Amino acid sequence: MDDIRRRFAQQGLTRSSEQRILGGVCAGLGRRLGIGPWTARLLFLLVLLIIPGSQILLYPILWILMPTEEAAGYQVPNATPAQPS
Repeated sequence: MDDIRRRFAQQGLTRSSEQRILGGVCAGLGRRLGIGPWTARLLFLLVLLIIPGSQILLYPILWILMPTEEAAGYQVPNATPAQPS
């Protein structure tokens, strides 16, 4: 399972920790595809309405397989580094 998560992280598929609503899957997919998180969510719903069924299973599977940004060591763009105390 860790090998799969590492491959996802290498390809830039990580769950968003800042723009999440449920699990951060759509926001992470949107970032990877170069679209906004709300656009990715709307596309997900549109595909769900057009082709019902498989997306209901796909979302939880991706939630399990996609690592979070922190676990993957992904640096959020435009994030300010923590200041030492």
